Amino acid sequence: MPYKQIVAAAIVDSLVAPTKLLAARRTAPPALAGMWEFPGGKLEVGEECTEGVKRELREELGIEVELGSEIFGPIPEGWVLNESAAMRVWFAQITGGVPDTLEDHDQLAWVELEKQALEALSWIPADFPIVRAVLADTMAGATR
Repeated sequence: MPYKQIVAAAIVDSLVAPTKLLAARRTAPPALAGMWEFPGGKLEVGEECTEGVKRELREELGIEVELGSEIFGPIPEGWVLNESAAMRVWFAQITGGVPDTLEDHDQLAWVELEKQALEALSWIPADFPIVRAVLADTMAGATR
């Protein structure tokens, strides 16, 4: 059975020299409420992944972004979230708007891009491997 494709962004303060990551705290479903994640969502029919990320960020946070490099997961669909969904994630930098909790989130936080600060948040379990990949990619300068 193919995975439902989810898309998301690791929003950083700068694609050139990132120091902070924007984390979003979920409000639903109940099992994930209060946990932190990378903002994003489901693709619409016929939508390209990169266009879907931009649309989701406009809808959820009210921002426009420039996408950087993809944070590649272990499978072509990206990172396995559960038995039916996988998520592709891109670095992104805000180019317009101010992030706000318009949909699906009740809090946003800019977090230092360092292991201790990121691991202090209660991330959705499926996002932990992506957090580690974000750290590795930013240390390697692979955000653009």
